[in-house]
Formats: sequence, C-alpha cells, structure tokens
Amino acid sequence: MNLLHISIESERLKLIPTTEKYAQEIFKEFSNDLTVFMYPKPAKKIDETLSYISLSRQTMEKGEQLQVVILNKLTNEFIGHGGISGLNTDTPELGIWIKKSAHGNKFGREAVKALKEWTDKNKLYTYIMYPVDKRNIPSRKIAESLGGVIEDEYKKENMSGNILDEVEYRIYPKK
Repeated sequence: MNLLHISIESERLKLIPTTEKYAQEIFKEFSNDLTVFMYPKPAKKIDETLSYISLSRQTMEKGEQLQVVILNKLTNEFIGHGGISGLNTDTPELGIWIKKSAHGNKFGREAVKALKEWTDKNKLYTYIMYPVDKRNIPSRKIAESLGGVIEDEYKKENMSGNILDEVEYRIYPKK
C-alpha cells in the first residue's frame, strides 16, 4: 500500500506525508534541546534531513511506514513531525515531536490520537509500541491518554550518546 498520498485531519491539525518542501523547517526545529529524551539526534547539515526525507518516502511508497509533517489546519503553519514505523509488522512504533514554540497546546496528543485512529482503520496489529524516556512527562501523558500500558523498561543509548531511561508503552487496537 503506497502511503505517499495519505492525508489525516483532526480538529486543528492536518498530517501529510513528509516531503522536501518541509526540509528546512524540520532541519531548523529538530534541535538539540528538543531531542534530549529522544533516540535520534538532530541533523548537522540540511543534506542529512533531505536524506532522511528521501528514505522515508521510499519506505512510505512500500507501505512500511508513514512519516508525516504536522500542520495547523487553518494556517498551514509547520507544527512538527511524526510517524508510525514498522507498519509491515504486527507491532508498529509511533513517534512524534512538536516544535518548541508550539509546546503546551496539546498538539502532540491530538496528532498521536489521529495517527492511532488512522492505524486502527487501516492496519491489523497486536499493539503499537510507544517508547518514551521516564523523564518526558508530556509524552508519557500522550501514551496514557490513549490507554497505553507500560509493558517494558530499559536503558538505551541514543544517537547523541546520552542514556535514555525508557518505558515502553503498548497501545492496543480499538475494539
């Protein structure tokens, strides 16, 4: 299933497949202070962001993952980025980030809920993995708002060399 033409809308947001059009905003907003509790590290050069987008689009075309830019539905302002990887497995993984200037508006919760609802309608799965550092309370609240249950805990070194103290939430399909 080619996912390059998916569009998901929620009350305030529009989620569309990642394209090069948003490379500069992704590069600028995906910063060191934003990624403290995340596995990936920010790109040092725009070329790294462009490579990520190109690879994402290839895997979206194959239906293996859905990577989206998150936009304000009314203004088209770039809000953040998210996605679901492992759509070719029965335990896909959800991840999201919201730019610093948009924090505190519950955009993350709204975007994750929209991605989960899309997954419920379009994919058979056992559960969605949502790993999050224990110290990242806003992200933990997102998982818990969707009924996420902690099923695993582990330490993991992120790409910046920092140790994450993660809990893995499992979010089950809507029955």
